[in-house]
Amino acid sequence: MKLWMTAAVLAIGAAHAGAAETVEQQGKKVFDRWCAACHAVGDAYPGTLALQAKYKGEKPSPLEQRTDLNSDFVKFFVRNGVSIMPFFRKTEISDAELAALAAYLSRSPR
Repeated sequence: MKLWMTAAVLAIGAAHAGAAETVEQQGKKVFDRWCAACHAVGDAYPGTLALQAKYKGEKPSPLEQRTDLNSDFVKFFVRNGVSIMPFFRKTEISDAELAALAAYLSRSPR
């Protein structure tokens, strides 16, 4: 019985090890935690409304719908802020989390 339980535990552990999050999934989690409150889809989000006013329909205002964002652009604004958008310290969004967020936002729209 103990041998069977050991084998089951090892199999479950191996299955979980193979189910590691992708960089895109990690980036989505960072976006949902830190960015969505201002930049999600809809008229209730100040960052989305500010970008809507700025671009006047020439570009999508929700960040997740943009196709023109690149990694360096995302990293710059997260670390430096702009207008009323605050900057985020490494103690808030680590460099690894920022890299995942930048990879997530620089992909095609979701």
